[in-house]
Amino acid sequence: MFDAVFFDLDGTLIDTESLALTSGLAAFAACGHPVDDAFMHGLVGKAEPMAAEIIRAALPALDLGQFNALWRESFSAAIDAGLPLKPGATELLPLITLPMALVTSSGRTGAHHKLGLAGLTAHFREIITFEDVTAPKPAPEPYLLAAERLGVMPARCLVFEDSDIGAEAAHRAGCTVIQIPDVAPTSGKFAAHVAADLLTGARLAGLI
Repeated sequence: MFDAVFFDLDGTLIDTESLALTSGLAAFAACGHPVDDAFMHGLVGKAEPMAAEIIRAALPALDLGQFNALWRESFSAAIDAGLPLKPGATELLPLITLPMALVTSSGRTGAHHKLGLAGLTAHFREIITFEDVTAPKPAPEPYLLAAERLGVMPARCLVFEDSDIGAEAAHRAGCTVIQIPDVAPTSGKFAAHVAADLLTGARLAGLI
């Protein structure tokens, strides 16, 4: 059914979204601008420049430089202390014989660092970050670029995503989307299937 399989990283393969949520809430509070979980959920899946625009619009008095420094320091310490994988990741990736690409809204340095910590780098033929595109998720460009680099048609690609932002990007690219919600709720409107975990999603798609 498919010629390639694409995975998002944060919240899909590695359990970083909960760490980002906790460290982000603490950083906002430390800067004197506390926010709630719903505000943090609005940042899930977005590339850093897009997230910065949302923060500036909502909190114009916030020192964004100070906030980003505090958030990065806290988040980096959290992942360096231990980067857990999402359920099914360790089991699923070795079962897939099709070419795989990672398509993430993280920057290049951060993506490779997290992949290395998680021991997942060798599984992926291509790694697409927000630095490789001009229009990050929810635009379809990241997934179109991944398909181009692997020499496959987007309609023949299966995508695993956790966020609506990522699912929309993959859907707009013409891919089949399996969505495994993480910290933010979803209606699943961009997904062919919504699953509780990666293995269940792979079975629903007929991948395994």
